[in-house]
Amino acid sequence: MSATALVLFSGGQDSTTCLAWALDRFERVETVGFDYGQRHRIELECRETLRTQLSNLNPSWGERLGDDHTISLAALGEISDTALTSGMQIEMAASGLPNTFVPGRNLIFLTFAAALAYRRGLKHIVGGMCETDYSGYPDCRDDTIKALQVALNIGMEKRFVLDTPLMWIDKAETWRLAKTLGGRALVDIIVKDSHTCYLGERGEFHAWGYGCGTCPACDLRAKGYEKFSAEEV
Repeated sequence: MSATALVLFSGGQDSTTCLAWALDRFERVETVGFDYGQRHRIELECRETLRTQLSNLNPSWGERLGDDHTISLAALGEISDTALTSGMQIEMAASGLPNTFVPGRNLIFLTFAAALAYRRGLKHIVGGMCETDYSGYPDCRDDTIKALQVALNIGMEKRFVLDTPLMWIDKAETWRLAKTLGGRALVDIIVKDSHTCYLGERGEFHAWGYGCGTCPACDLRAKGYEKFSAEEV
């Protein structure tokens, strides 16, 4: 094991699972979060707790976990008119996509991550994009990620690998992957300490974690957890 990785780490369920996946595979793993004025900015506050919890859960993970980085992308929020960057009600837009879609977000995230990975000498860039169980965001599609990998490698004369371990699995399988990687203890950490709710709600605690319970992100997380739990019985 000699490869290195940079994980796009928001503080949510998917990115925490991806961080565990990377720590299980790579010799050195760093993390990066993005502050773009998101409505659920509280997710960024969960990141350090999650990093500590994962380090304590598995000593080898703690040895492999390197520096954390936070990049301000305020301009992305300023040019966006979405339910993730303002107080507007979450609904379907005329485009057929939910108005939580922030155009260009993952393209920008991965480009900045690649620039950071270039400077830090990291080869793999790990993201939680998923085409199986998602809201239809075009920048989560496998074709998008593959095309961007080609562009980044040509433009930076590198051989980055964009890893998307959740691309073809649903939320129930994401919970199952977490259990495979870190047992029930990792599942409990994700339930209690990660954040998914688009509204940034952390007042009410559910079996699957904190959240409003009604936004699309909460709905996906809750249904996935229910299916996962039923299969565990």
